[in-house]
Amino acid sequence: MARDSFSFAGVLIRILVALVLVYGTWNPFGYSFYDWAIEPLMTGQPTPGPAAAKFLVGVVVLSGWAVFINATRRSLGLWGALLALALTGGVIWLLISWRVVSATSSRGMANVVLICLALCLGVGLSWSFVSRRLSGQVDTDIVE
Repeated sequence: MARDSFSFAGVLIRILVALVLVYGTWNPFGYSFYDWAIEPLMTGQPTPGPAAAKFLVGVVVLSGWAVFINATRRSLGLWGALLALALTGGVIWLLISWRVVSATSSRGMANVVLICLALCLGVGLSWSFVSRRLSGQVDTDIVE
């Protein structure tokens, strides 16, 4: 039987895994799956590393995105996801207005957007646990 407990550490772990997925897919530092496997193909440059390894890593990355997006879609729904994105958009706007990050810094803005995306995915993966703890209601999928 699956563990039915909820903890703040569990939510943090899910958010950290989402950060690894998001930054592992693409980041402004140039060390990502995109920079390693996709960009050389698009520019016609020779690609370092074996093609089979790139394929396997690509399947793992794609699987990770499928799990996180599907879980977020199921737990938050369309309106919940839009609200989460609006909330992160508001955080970005607030950070710019407080001059924590510059709107003209592409690297800074990319990092803020990637962190917000990871937060949305991590919270989406955890939302059923949070909702059950707050409301006492259990989310289920109706299967006929």
